[in-house]
Amino acid sequence: MTNYAKTRRRVLQGITAAGLSIGALGSGSASSGTTYVVTGGSSGRLEDAGFAVTRELAGGSVSIVTGPADAEGDLESVSGVSGVTENFAVDFADPVESAEPQTTDDAAFTDLQWDKEITDTFAAHDYATGEGTRIVIADTGVDGTHPDLEENFNEELSVSFVGGGEEAPHMGPAAGDHGTHVAGTAAATGDVGVTGTAPDAEIVSVRVLGDDSSSFADVLAGADYAARIGADAASFSLGAGPFPPEASSDGTRVATQKVMQDVVSRGTVQTVSSGNAETNLQQGGRFYLPGTVQGAMTISASGPNDELAFYSNYGTNEIEVGAPGGGYETEEKTVDPDADVEWPYPTNLVYSTVPNGGYGWKAGTSMAAPQVAGLVGLVRELEPDMNANQVENEIAHGAELGEGQSSSEFGAGRINALSTVQRI
Repeated sequence: MTNYAKTRRRVLQGITAAGLSIGALGSGSASSGTTYVVTGGSSGRLEDAGFAVTRELAGGSVSIVTGPADAEGDLESVSGVSGVTENFAVDFADPVESAEPQTTDDAAFTDLQWDKEITDTFAAHDYATGEGTRIVIADTGVDGTHPDLEENFNEELSVSFVGGGEEAPHMGPAAGDHGTHVAGTAAATGDVGVTGTAPDAEIVSVRVLGDDSSSFADVLAGADYAARIGADAASFSLGAGPFPPEASSDGTRVATQKVMQDVVSRGTVQTVSSGNAETNLQQGGRFYLPGTVQGAMTISASGPNDELAFYSNYGTNEIEVGAPGGGYETEEKTVDPDADVEWPYPTNLVYSTVPNGGYGWKAGTSMAAPQVAGLVGLVRELEPDMNANQVENEIAHGAELGEGQSSSEFGAGRINALSTVQRI
């Protein structure tokens, strides 16, 4: 058992739902009209048509613009425009399961990190710790004062996009504990309580989720910002969908793919949660955004027994790899504190940092994506000149439990940090 400082800490026990619902969003900010994401068309032509261009993405092939309500037809008539999507809100769904918080004393927190043990992450730290790499946490904001995050946290580069793609100073974790938990999973230092996959990586918080919702434009702007600051990895524990194939007709999927591919071409690996809808993403041409497009590394969630977690989306050719997200293959087995399993509830969830110096358990594909973002940091420390596709390939080849890259549950397999770094 590892001894840590004798400190009373609030331990939040609960499963968070990374599955998000979709709704209409009226305006991008208080001073602007309706926000649209436009594929194609030059900024000059869009402005000549009476629209304000807030931000250009993917080399100008995607634009975030504002203008009058119900103006999709006007935008579609602009020369070169191939797709128009009115900005939409991405809202948190209710938690899958929760329990009353409790206080714990003198906890040996490393012993609660089954997710790092099963992926041989602690052993991988003999080879790399993510030193000299940068990881963006695109989420609800991160509490950079947490004792296991403050040494790695870059406040100067941290920003917010919660107004239709408009950049603002970092607002911190006002929208809850989700982003802080994700950050710790990826890159907690282990100075006091828990150790992330890349404990020496720099953390940059890019807040793209507001108090109640985010928007499509904010997520795309956050992805572009990650590439702009030269991040090695960007973790997106969020999403919208699954959508039916006919939802592609307005250009939403094409715009997402253009931005994500552009970010990858600039060197940033993007790890995206696959979603918590228990859905086969291959069946019927469904898709989940910003995952399941070229340029995104879509991550499913596994449990302590290496089975697909009961909530995780899956699908052949849709999932790149799996990673520990917490929970077992059934909800009943997951939430029963008396279950005959090695890790009964709540310990089968993922244990990580939460605001105000605390630690807590959560489960979801939200917890799986940052495991892989941290692993990108380990790879990039060893091979800083490796391009994003090469990094993804190394992670895929280092995974275990897969059958080539065809597993509907885990793609190339469940990640193994030690096998990955030993390959390099």
